[in-house]
Amino acid sequence: MAINIKRHQVHFHPDPKRVIVRFFMPGGEERAKKIIRRVITMPHEAALQVLNQTLRDFSNRHRNITRILQKHYDRVEGLFPGLGIDKRNIPNEIKLLIGAYFTHEYSIESAAFFNPSMVEDPDQSHLEKGQKRVIVSFRATGEGHVSSIGFRGAILDKNNDLEFNPVSKLVDIAETIQLHEYKKEDFIHKLKDMKFDDTEVVEKVIGHLNDIFLFRELIKNITDFENNHEVTVEGNKVLQAIKLIANAQYKISFSLDTAISERVIFPVTDAESNGIEDARFVKFTEENGDIKYYATYTAYNGSVIMPQLIETTDFYTFTVMPIYGKHAQNKGMAVFPRKVNGRYAMLSRQDGENNYLMYSDQINIWDEDPVLLQEPQYPWEFVQLGNSGSAIETSRGWLVITHGVGAIRKYVLGAILLDINDPSKVIAQLDNPLLIANEKEREGYVPNVVYSCGSIVSNGEIIIPYAMSDTSSGFASVSLNEVFENMIYNEGSKNGEPLDRVKRILLVDDDEVNLTMVSQMLIEDGYLVDEASDGIQALVAIGKNTYDLILSDIEMPNFNGYQLLEFIKKESIKIPVVFLSSHSSEADEIKGLELGAAEYLPKPVQKDLLKLRLKNIFK
Repeated sequence: MAINIKRHQVHFHPDPKRVIVRFFMPGGEERAKKIIRRVITMPHEAALQVLNQTLRDFSNRHRNITRILQKHYDRVEGLFPGLGIDKRNIPNEIKLLIGAYFTHEYSIESAAFFNPSMVEDPDQSHLEKGQKRVIVSFRATGEGHVSSIGFRGAILDKNNDLEFNPVSKLVDIAETIQLHEYKKEDFIHKLKDMKFDDTEVVEKVIGHLNDIFLFRELIKNITDFENNHEVTVEGNKVLQAIKLIANAQYKISFSLDTAISERVIFPVTDAESNGIEDARFVKFTEENGDIKYYATYTAYNGSVIMPQLIETTDFYTFTVMPIYGKHAQNKGMAVFPRKVNGRYAMLSRQDGENNYLMYSDQINIWDEDPVLLQEPQYPWEFVQLGNSGSAIETSRGWLVITHGVGAIRKYVLGAILLDINDPSKVIAQLDNPLLIANEKEREGYVPNVVYSCGSIVSNGEIIIPYAMSDTSSGFASVSLNEVFENMIYNEGSKNGEPLDRVKRILLVDDDEVNLTMVSQMLIEDGYLVDEASDGIQALVAIGKNTYDLILSDIEMPNFNGYQLLEFIKKESIKIPVVFLSSHSSEADEIKGLELGAAEYLPKPVQKDLLKLRLKNIFK
């Protein structure tokens, strides 16, 4: 049966006006010296005129252009000793002009703006009922097919229509902060992954370093080795690999006054020189309820693919690190949104053909043998399968949006459902594509392709951002329950329906704001929700319907939470009760637990903590 999928009218297309400024070296050092000398020998007034005209032309296109020109001047200042020029006598205006000649504009998304992923914004304040603030990441591709990561901010309304924030004409590159410490164990690990572990170079450069060593210590050892040894071709390959790993780990940060659309993560290291590909962002909940965001992406330098991991809590500061391990070798890795049975979990595609599951005790080291999840089964996926972002936790299991490649290299999106406690088990899957490129979407840089890097659930629907033919991006939504109803269940099913049915929850609270907020959280996680504003309404609902759980405030008029629990206990009604309270004391909690409450949750309710508590109760 065909699934009703809604295509939204919002589209993003490549925009050549989105430009950054980059350092530009026109030729080698000798040519650079000639340029510097030409600027230095210009009449001062003429030089000022050129500088002023340059600032007039570009100051409205870039944030703080003079700071950028100064940075680019600093990068060529080391050439001055060979020119016989005392740099101390150079006026600041001339320094800026020199910097301008070593600067060029780069249009980051002139060629393509595609492969999006969507996550909840860390800031969910000041929203109306049913709204959710989201951040969408994109792969932006410009001149030379160099890719970077761009962002847009939006609000999903109660109907799951998207309203994007105005896009600033400015684009800001982050400040790069080199990480100064490395673990020798991790470094050796990555060299083994790259088949460079048993060489003289590794022993002499890294072998005598401490277990934790500094970046400058590593560079000193590399320099000493190059100066004191005749480096062979093979030895040079090892040195380049060591430098590649060292440069692949860094931090970047953006100014707090930059809008989300102004921030772009542009390649900053040798490992990324040919681009950053397909970031799969996911909101990750720690076991203590803390929130952070991870993204896996592929760094490419023209010859070597290196899987990388991004970590952030606020989308202003990002830590970037290599992903280690013998099974961290291919594209399409996606972190689960929480630990599963106390361990990190990752979707992957080891062989470029099938979907796999991996486990690890460390977020960036993946050594354990993967578990095969899914092989091509239907004609629309005969060529290969892959994931289209991280697994989505629902009340029925882990929902994974997949992509399949069929005849004439046609990409489509599909879906599978994994067991919530053992995601190595595929319990259901769609036997028809979820999304296929229509006639308007199939034309582009790579025809006939729809592709996604991460979806979310909102208001009972799956919101799917997707690329159209590797050129532009669109958005679609589909009923979560409709997807479930159209799945073929492999096991644990009866008459085509899953045994693990959707749980129904009664939410009781006299605070309308809290009632709305918590109800929305539950619906998004796939629960059926009935609402009651006090204990009397709750009694009426219990008399009419069957519930799997009651979430109840304590202090309410007409019949408080304790009275409600006492009634349930007296009548031998087998429904677990979880109390919500903004100022309960230890004595209050003891009283509730003695009455038979299953759990206490503090107000304001944290969505991810609520999800974990309910998961444990139903388990």
